[in-house]
Amino acid sequence: MSLSKIKTILLAASISCMAASMILLPEKSFEASVRGLNMWWEIVFPSLFPFFVLSELLIGFGVVKFVGILLEPFMRPLFRVPGVGGFAWAMGMASGFPAGAKITARLRQEGQLTRDEAERLVSFTNCSSPLFIFGAVSVGFFHNPKLGFMLAAAHYFGNFCVGVIMRWYGKNESGEYKRASSRSVFAESLSALHHTRLENKKPIGKLVGDAVITSINTLLMIGGFIILFSVINKLLFHLHITLLLAKIAKGLLTVLQLPADLSIPSIAGLFEITIGCQMTSQTDAALMHQAVLASFLLGFSGFSIQAQVASVLAETDIRFLPFFIARIFQGFISGLFTFLLWVPFEQKFLLRSSAEPVFLQFQVDWWEKVLAWLGHIGPICTIFILMVGIGFYVRKMRTAN
Repeated sequence: MSLSKIKTILLAASISCMAASMILLPEKSFEASVRGLNMWWEIVFPSLFPFFVLSELLIGFGVVKFVGILLEPFMRPLFRVPGVGGFAWAMGMASGFPAGAKITARLRQEGQLTRDEAERLVSFTNCSSPLFIFGAVSVGFFHNPKLGFMLAAAHYFGNFCVGVIMRWYGKNESGEYKRASSRSVFAESLSALHHTRLENKKPIGKLVGDAVITSINTLLMIGGFIILFSVINKLLFHLHITLLLAKIAKGLLTVLQLPADLSIPSIAGLFEITIGCQMTSQTDAALMHQAVLASFLLGFSGFSIQAQVASVLAETDIRFLPFFIARIFQGFISGLFTFLLWVPFEQKFLLRSSAEPVFLQFQVDWWEKVLAWLGHIGPICTIFILMVGIGFYVRKMRTAN
């Protein structure tokens, strides 16, 4: 039997088992579906939508080209990607998954990146946002705002290291920065900004409408993946497949000198990082061990986010495999960074007997208020934006006809 037929049988069997499980466990499937939907329309949609629309407009108006020329002397020698990669990196860090992949795919479609450059760029521009690391993980799950600094430092340092490692990926083109003009960098950037705006002949209204529609389509896809993997994770747990995989994970955790209590959270986190981090915080393991696993899960991102990235990249010729390998690298680098720096971090920040600094208490209150605000306002914003998107789509269809 050929490998292709075996793959077909395995995929068909997996989907059939999933369908049967949903029929046999309808309540659990519905609960998981509602949980994923709430996460999407309360937090994910309202927090990502402005960044997606803004990135589309910045690309259309030539601002990204402007920033790209300014950052070329930094990005090209260090990561072997054009300066526009700095924009994707900054937006990815600010807004979280999968903004980096979305912007990278857009830049590839615009012809501003080669395929190898896009595959290098997407490998380190996808990361968790500060809102998720500080608000959801450190404050919401661990109830420890100081831990957020450790997790954020390990996560973003892992991103940087992956970018440097992936520098050697792909064709061996020169990574040296060479100026093509005798003009100053700023003058060259302004010229590129102006020419890009002139080449884009779309009216401003058309540009904004297309940005809204494209962003909504991407976020609807993201919502579908969040709900799907929420259901998959729940069904795997109730079918005891998670427990079976956890027994296998115990061996690896033992080799890494991590407690066996983290086996189930580690498997759950491989599928969905939010559930994995939450379950990790609820174990009896030492805080250091919990932080190491949380850092790994944040770096690995989970199959749910990886599926979202794969769907975004499928619109281009960017291959998914380099991104997947980079996630493994980042998971282990972030976890190792947390392990190596835990003792000085614990002594300097966690074990101090002095009163908690005012700014940390303010941070806890601020994150809690932001999350509570998103919980109340998020659904309203989502419904309103969807209605606006429908209006733009109807207008586009009438114009096309």
